[in-house]
Amino acid sequence: MAPLTILVASYTDSIYTLSFDPTPLTGSPTLKLVARTPVGYHPSWIASHPSDKSLIYTGLEQADGEVVAIKYGRDGTIEGGDVVARAKSGGADPCTLLVTDDELIIGNYSSGTIATLPISTSTPYILSPNPWTLSMPFEHAGRNKYRQSSSHPHQIIFNPLNQTEKELLIPDLGADKVWRLTKRSDGKWTICGHIDFEAGGGPRHVIARGTTLYTLLELTSKLAVHAFPPLPALPTPLTSLFTLSASPIPDNMLAAEILLPEPNASFPETFIYTSNRNDPHSEGDTIAIFSLAAGEGQPELVNEVRTGLNHVRAMAFGGDEDKYLTVGGVEGSEVKVFERIDGGKGLKEIAKLGGDVVGRPTGFLWY
Repeated sequence: MAPLTILVASYTDSIYTLSFDPTPLTGSPTLKLVARTPVGYHPSWIASHPSDKSLIYTGLEQADGEVVAIKYGRDGTIEGGDVVARAKSGGADPCTLLVTDDELIIGNYSSGTIATLPISTSTPYILSPNPWTLSMPFEHAGRNKYRQSSSHPHQIIFNPLNQTEKELLIPDLGADKVWRLTKRSDGKWTICGHIDFEAGGGPRHVIARGTTLYTLLELTSKLAVHAFPPLPALPTPLTSLFTLSASPIPDNMLAAEILLPEPNASFPETFIYTSNRNDPHSEGDTIAIFSLAAGEGQPELVNEVRTGLNHVRAMAFGGDEDKYLTVGGVEGSEVKVFERIDGGKGLKEIAKLGGDVVGRPTGFLWY
């Protein structure tokens, strides 16, 4: 197998390019840094264009938010990228992006705004300097006064269960809601509904499968599960589980990422993987693994894997049949690759980069 390329977002000024070789001619799998592309302050989220994976977008988490387009593949290599376009993000601290064929959809965390920009796969890449913006509703401060004093959109995804129209799902950590947006006749996004969560839960990321929505509540370290019928029917809460078995959970421990890889020949059973941050344990943060063997609406915590990392904010599956999981510790600046074992119920560390090779990793994209 040829080496695989992994792009890494960060809380530095750069996007990093890593080469992961799972089957070197001699020795164990290897992970190495091959390039660093400076783009600006805290490019914490990266996403590729759906029809041109060499075109990457990132958001700069700063008060005067920006988005940046980076083109890879110059001279036939995919090591370093070239910044080809910049634009304002329409708010403060853009922390999430969704890229479509002709639109970049931006979530600005601190200003509580959603913004869009027209884009293309050729020059000038970003077609307007002026984003369209939508301010998210906010009624009152939440239970966590420090983190919930305003709207904080933390992720934007398409609802994969809506087969009749494009629908956005936007977890709002500040408002304890997941917003549902559809497009008006003029092509602009509008709120068409929402899902409420427990006070102080802080919805961070969501995934959907079958007829079920899974929401990771960052502030209470829980996995919330809803039956999720098409609009205009309302979701129904089914269950809520902690992402750690140990209790009580310290207030500074936070859930971060949730992944649900598609079943395949090597991994036919369905599992949900969630990351936890700031564990005081000497062996670092955990990745919780939930089985859906009992049904979509009945996840069961079946394993907790110690990562040896601190502040596991991001992780992403890649490789053939999503065999590998790359994981980063922001504090300590370490990156590791794990291999799925036991049919996906377990993880085994197979490669790593030590501290400060990649500065403060916050996101991954398998190229």
